[in-house]
Amino acid sequence: MVHIVLLSGGSGTRLWPLSNSSRSKQFLKVLRDDDGNHVSMVQRVFGQIGKVDLKKDVTIATSESQRDAITAQVPKSSKLVFEPERRDTAPAIILACENLALEQHADEGDTVIVMPIDTYADQAYYDSVTDLDAAVQSGASDLVLLGVKPTYPSEKYGYIVPASTENATPWPVSRFTEKPDEETAE
Repeated sequence: MVHIVLLSGGSGTRLWPLSNSSRSKQFLKVLRDDDGNHVSMVQRVFGQIGKVDLKKDVTIATSESQRDAITAQVPKSSKLVFEPERRDTAPAIILACENLALEQHADEGDTVIVMPIDTYADQAYYDSVTDLDAAVQSGASDLVLLGVKPTYPSEKYGYIVPASTENATPWPVSRFTEKPDEETAE
């Protein structure tokens, strides 16, 4: 079985002045759905995951400070895990995985896919989520990363650098560079 953990604990201030510490960017309705309705990043990602029929297996890890904002934008049946305070990515993932194991009774062999809730990617990105599970189940790897090829160098994002760009699937990772300077990102 595949479990998706969406991380929504960040302050989301990259869209300042629209977003700030009390109004994170992922909750702003600045995008449009297929019908032209205004939606937030949270609603868009949830809809994209629904198109690959994995919505029922989503757990959202968020901070207690975002409780009202997140519950207003996702279905009432959503599985939510609240961090008492923001502690960055690793503790949020650990808390969500603990919830999967102890509260949702996930099996040890299940695949857990972790992604940010504010990803802006086309539907093909979400369609490939099932490929991640296939790679894990095949024994090719215990840890699989999915990235988007950057269109410009940026100091705001982490970079997954593949060991090769040949047609291997999955590609082995050479290194991960967290928020490099612009010259290194180039």
